[in-house]
Amino acid sequence: MTELVVLLDEQGQAVGTADKATVHHQDTPLHLAFSCYVFDGAGSVLVTQRAHTKVTWPGVWTNACCGHPGPGEPIEDAVRRRVRDELGIELQQLVLLLPGFRYRAEMLGVVEHEMCPVFAAVSTDSLRPDPAEVADAAWESWDGFRSGVLDGTRAISPWCRDQVAALPAEPWTAPAAAADGLPPAARRPGR
Repeated sequence: MTELVVLLDEQGQAVGTADKATVHHQDTPLHLAFSCYVFDGAGSVLVTQRAHTKVTWPGVWTNACCGHPGPGEPIEDAVRRRVRDELGIELQQLVLLLPGFRYRAEMLGVVEHEMCPVFAAVSTDSLRPDPAEVADAAWESWDGFRSGVLDGTRAISPWCRDQVAALPAEPWTAPAAAADGLPPAARRPGR
């Protein structure tokens, strides 16, 4: 089955779709994505190591889950779907924290170029990671993880480093950001 990503213009408006399998290369077009940080509610954050077979950032440690909403799919539904598919857990709480996050990063000639709203979530489920997506996973103290990311001693994906720097001190209790800060392609009608 072909997985489509939503292509964006510089203002975040949808301008088409592309097959995810063909979109990540040295000239990756701007597209819609998301990142999710999963917490256990007591201050521990789930970090994952990307599967070694991934096209982008294989074997790199990062936040719990990243993905792409499909055309017309509400971004919150996409987050829940990918977390369920990749980690085998359900989210009890999902909060938008960085609606306008955007980044471009390159590794081994492959570029990520995304408008990537960032969410925090809480789950108390036992992990059942999909090995095609996740090589390893660990719960870490948020304070220790955040400190290591910010001082450069914790190896992590480039988007995670930039997101952690922008996230509130306690993301799992932070109030939701306004949805009107989302790229237009990620907004529900009427937002």
